[in-house]
Amino acid sequence: MATTQATAYDNGSGLAYPLTKMNFRVVVDGREATAAFNQVTGIDAQVDVIEFRQGNANSLAPVKIPGLVKHGNVTLRYGYTINNAFKTWIQECVSEKRGPIPRNNVLIELIDINGGAPQTTTDTIGDTKRCWQLTNAWVAHYTGPELDAANSDVALESVEIAYEEMIIPN
Repeated sequence: MATTQATAYDNGSGLAYPLTKMNFRVVVDGREATAAFNQVTGIDAQVDVIEFRQGNANSLAPVKIPGLVKHGNVTLRYGYTINNAFKTWIQECVSEKRGPIPRNNVLIELIDINGGAPQTTTDTIGDTKRCWQLTNAWVAHYTGPELDAANSDVALESVEIAYEEMIIPN
């Protein structure tokens, strides 16, 4: 019987824990952008369904074929950035005085902190179990934090990223 790579942490008893969604990393390619994100939402893809029926078909049911692939925008919520490269990318995309919108690849990695040795020299908290690569991504919407003197919550900003293609490597 062939064995497959585990997608969850084996606790030694043969039971596998599912991956938790609280450990992830977002990397903006070519920017050296480091930011700590609280939440990533909107990773999705949809294939349009095209229905048609030829006039001389014996069946009254239409034939369905795949059409265009559409992607929603990904929203990142964060409380702070470690360096200014990420904020610079945001500014370059949403500024009124800009040249061509800078497009970068964005990698979203789901990390298993319970399993295995680090896969790369920069991977110190666990190994990547699932990732989504967004190609030709740019910041389409920026929302500043809600400021309230009567509340002590963390000031969270959000960025909506539009992209052209999503790659889900094995």
